[in-house]
Amino acid sequence: MLLSRPGWTGLSLSLSQLKKKKERKQVGAKRAMATSSASGRGSGGGTREGGAKAIVADQISQAVQSTSNLLHLMQQSSPSQARLTMLPKKLLAKTATIGNTGRVLEEMPRVISALDAHVETSLQSVPHLQTVVQLLANMESNQLNSLSKVHFGREASD
Repeated sequence: MLLSRPGWTGLSLSLSQLKKKKERKQVGAKRAMATSSASGRGSGGGTREGGAKAIVADQISQAVQSTSNLLHLMQQSSPSQARLTMLPKKLLAKTATIGNTGRVLEEMPRVISALDAHVETSLQSVPHLQTVVQLLANMESNQLNSLSKVHFGREASD
C-alpha cells in the first residue's frame, strides 16, 4: 500500500485527522442546511436555494483545502523533499551560466556566417595555393640539385 512506505507514517495519521475534520464539517453543513430549510419554508424557498449553494461552495472549498493539505503532507514526508528544496538554490546558482549560454546562442548565427565566409574565400584561394606549393617544390628540387652537384663535384675532385 501507499501508506506503508517508510517515512509515510505521519501521513497516515494526518489523513485520519483530515477525515475526522471533514466529517465534523459535513455534520455542521447538514445542521446549517436543516436550519436554512426550516427558516426557508415560510419565505418561499429562496433562502433554501441560497443555503444549498453555500453548502456546495463550502464542500468544494473543503475538498480543495483537503487536497492541498494532502499534497503538502506528501511533499513533507517524501524522501526526495531535500532534493526538491535544493532545486531552487541550484537554479539560482546557475543563473549567470544560463545567461551566458543565452548570449552565446544569440551570437552563434553571426559566428557561423563569418566562418562560412572565411571558408568560401579559402576555397577561392585553392588554385593560388596549388601554384605556391608547386613553386616551393621546384625551389626545393633546384636546391637539392645544386647541393648534389656541389657534393658530387667535390667527390670527383678528390
